Amino acid sequence: MSNVVWFLTGNQGKLVEAERHLSQIGYSVKQLIVDLELIYEPQADDLITVAKSKINQALNVIPDDFNDGDMILVEDAGLFVDALHGFPGVYSSFVHSTIGNAGILRLLSHLNSADPVSSANLRSAHFKAVAALWKNGKIILGEGICPGHISLEAMEGNGFGYDPIFIPYDLDTELNPLTPGDYGEFSTHGKTFGGVGSEIKQKFSHRTKALIDLFNQLPSAS
Repeated sequence: MSNVVWFLTGNQGKLVEAERHLSQIGYSVKQLIVDLELIYEPQADDLITVAKSKINQALNVIPDDFNDGDMILVEDAGLFVDALHGFPGVYSSFVHSTIGNAGILRLLSHLNSADPVSSANLRSAHFKAVAALWKNGKIILGEGICPGHISLEAMEGNGFGYDPIFIPYDLDTELNPLTPGDYGEFSTHGKTFGGVGSEIKQKFSHRTKALIDLFNQLPSAS
């Protein structure tokens, strides 16, 4: 039985994270690099459909050293803002490249309150990630969610994408998210993902949760 997982990603951070989790249960990770023009973003309403589409597209461009029993991994994520009816959602990448974080802040500029808890509720949002693994003709799915709210202004620094405008809710000792106004064991102390280091961000990461959910469904390859 092969223990090789080909990860379709151009993000080295994602690759390292997957290697860290999969190596613990005996799997080896290789980066699947393809011409971006060969992988299109499907027009779909949910991340699972997008991830499955990318899996099927990847199967058409597998490398010559792809062996029987090898697996393919893809991961897709988006920001869902409640006041915008889930926008930008599956179109997060495109929206960020067009209107950017400043555009999202403008769309929410009328939603504010002097009370921090009320403001957080008015501007509630969540990151969601879906990890999909193709194995022997079947697709295994993992999901991860990070709830929080959109900040009043961008906080540049670390991270990428929507990190500068997203503040996650605190987490309890078991990494479960709390509600606005509740203080937990892990907190960014009102800072966005763009204002904290990668170590604390990993505690909240929707991508990490999706990968763990997926990998918990895999048998050990050791």
